[in-house]
Amino acid sequence: MGRIAQIVARQILDSRGIPSLEVDLFTEHGVQGRASVPSGNSTGKYEANEVRDNDKGRYMGMGVVKCVNTVNKIINEELRGQYVSDQSIIDAALIELDGTKNKSNLGANTMLAVSLAAAKAAASVSGQSLYRYIGGVNGNTLPLPLINIISGGKHALNNLDFQEFMIIPNGANSYSEALRMGVEVFRNIELELFDRKIEVSLGLDGAFVPQLKNNEDAIELIIKAIERAKYKVGEQITIAIDAAANYLFDEKTNLYTLKSSNKQYKSDEFIDYWKTLIKAYPIVSLEDPLAEDDWDTWVKLTDILGDKIQIVGDDLFVTNTSRIQQGLQVGAANATIIKPNQIGTLTETINAVELAQNNGMNCIVSHRAGETDDLSIVELAIGLNTGQIKLGATSRGESIIKYNQLLRIEESLGVGARFWGNDFF
Repeated sequence: MGRIAQIVARQILDSRGIPSLEVDLFTEHGVQGRASVPSGNSTGKYEANEVRDNDKGRYMGMGVVKCVNTVNKIINEELRGQYVSDQSIIDAALIELDGTKNKSNLGANTMLAVSLAAAKAAASVSGQSLYRYIGGVNGNTLPLPLINIISGGKHALNNLDFQEFMIIPNGANSYSEALRMGVEVFRNIELELFDRKIEVSLGLDGAFVPQLKNNEDAIELIIKAIERAKYKVGEQITIAIDAAANYLFDEKTNLYTLKSSNKQYKSDEFIDYWKTLIKAYPIVSLEDPLAEDDWDTWVKLTDILGDKIQIVGDDLFVTNTSRIQQGLQVGAANATIIKPNQIGTLTETINAVELAQNNGMNCIVSHRAGETDDLSIVELAIGLNTGQIKLGATSRGESIIKYNQLLRIEESLGVGARFWGNDFF
């Protein structure tokens, strides 16, 4: 029942209305695995390559018909007859077929859709959920959500420098309680904005985009919403920042610029900025606080703050074992973002998680700005016991479908479910 009979691809739309790739994989007895892939809006230069049509006359060049044809005409022939349970063999064949270091031939988006579709079909053949198929009996940790509340940077049209201002409901005793706490804060910040008569829109992942004076104002607004929701700031709910510092850094001048304050910082001065901000506010997780090539400063920052907060590499590591290994060797960051489309196959994603976890580094499975209704990252987080997940704000369908799937899995696991809560760091 487990041999691949046919692989079919199609072009669909992601949450931004931009084309994405969806793949259906069928076994010889008709078992189906379907997967679609997201796409980032702010991306690191070391991510695996995403293939697009570049035909300006169709979807402004963002179409993925090339990927559809690659799946239907090349990958379908290459993998037909292979057992879907041989995930590592399937992924190795895709990597060999691509033949490039950065997946520029087939495209990481093409490869990941096929890789995940095979895993889903294999899970169905074995009569298991995807998280159980990936993690076995030990895959049972409901992740603590890092919930985006306010957007800035490249994800918003305002003057806030940082891409995401998030909350962590780390005082919760279960995933469902953490989600409720997050929703209540999200709704209370909406009321606070209304009361203050602050004009607001929503960003790419559904977070609020208020016109505020500076980054500190955004943090204080979130603190007010936490208090308004009757939670203890810094105890029941803490704050996380995704600075996306690649967009703050000028490689020509080697300076970081905060437009909200019209100030520039040398690398060491930027460390002092982060120290001051963390001392002033209950920030416990700091993602991409520095540029992706500023390795020496990453090491210094981790040495200074790494025993106090979670310092997270996203563009720094891009779900790549080579870069994670480099970070481990020099002591840069103590946590990593996991985004399967940054690397291209399920096997490589699992390898990145295992390398990080085996060396004491936290893992946060994350969505992208352009999401689909695919639930793979939810099941991956549980199966690999990453303990943390980023799914955006609690306001848009592509995020809500994932938040709700976690509720269902929590219910199905019952007393066997684990939850990080206060143990996240």
